[in-house]
Amino acid sequence: MSSKLFTPLSIKSITLKNRIVVSPMCQYSSQDGFANDWHLVHLGSRAVGGAGLLIAEATAVSPEARISPEDLGIWKDEHIEKLKQITDFIKAQGAVPGIQLSHAGRKSSTYPAWKGRGQVPLDQGGWQTLSASAIPFHEKEAAPLALDADGIAKVVTDFANAAKRALEAGYQLIELHAAHGYLIHQFLSPLSNQRTDHYGGSLENRSRILVEIIDAIQQIWPADLPIFVRISATDWAEHGWDETQSVELVKILQTKGVDLIDVSTGGLVSHQKITVGPSYQVPFSAKIKNETGSLTGAVGLITEAEQAEQILQNGEADLIIMARELLRDPYFPLHAAHQLGEDISWPIQYDRAKPAN
Repeated sequence: MSSKLFTPLSIKSITLKNRIVVSPMCQYSSQDGFANDWHLVHLGSRAVGGAGLLIAEATAVSPEARISPEDLGIWKDEHIEKLKQITDFIKAQGAVPGIQLSHAGRKSSTYPAWKGRGQVPLDQGGWQTLSASAIPFHEKEAAPLALDADGIAKVVTDFANAAKRALEAGYQLIELHAAHGYLIHQFLSPLSNQRTDHYGGSLENRSRILVEIIDAIQQIWPADLPIFVRISATDWAEHGWDETQSVELVKILQTKGVDLIDVSTGGLVSHQKITVGPSYQVPFSAKIKNETGSLTGAVGLITEAEQAEQILQNGEADLIIMARELLRDPYFPLHAAHQLGEDISWPIQYDRAKPAN
């Protein structure tokens, strides 16, 4: 019986050759938002390695949306040229290029891990952060500026303009980053959203900015190309966002035409308490899939071919979205196919190294 991991999946007009997805992973290697040869090799090598879908790292929709000053960006037309080179190469390997559009909100203006921790001071290239409410991520950080109506409208417009550029750059799939404590998640969670206007209070109000972003993007993005949304299914903190609210949100997103939910967790608050282990986030994907019928992607310490296969066979997810294991092994899909007894095509340049099944 064929493995499910190497069974194609069609979503709207695209077909993924397998269920292995390169998760968006920040490289902190840009200047002024521009992609460069590092990004080409990083994503290109994993396309050569056999992944079906590659999602470019959290890509800032405006300069102030960056997590760090070294983040990838798509807020100006000049960013398109190098991104187009990368998507052309990915497509040439038989894979689908996707991009994660992001606004970091109160978690922006921070140092990459290898340069330090915390916020970058204004006099060293940092900037004023933004959020749903003026509540800092950490008590030692400067409070963000609570977005007013004009500020929210700008965010929505920035996402729409970024989607237009993504299309021009050759991307075939958009993922909206509504997880890990970044701006959209800051609006979703009652721990970070204490607004009293129509963007705060009820779940419908707290999800309004996400819905407005999707509506704006769909005025530009072709109807036959997919839109994914990454969510944190729980804040892992008392009185925060949780799996019950996640299920209700996904039901809303289904009415807006969202095609798949990339199910992660956490990242909103510094006092989160997470129990970590292999496949520890998979139950959240399974719950959302089973209770809404939505396609889902599973993430979180998935490192083995048999483990990934079992998740799919159990009906807990439709895609396996991998991060660190694909940093360790860009050719994981080729190796996984051999382990599962699947005879898949290797790049012709590497075919002489293909093991016999």
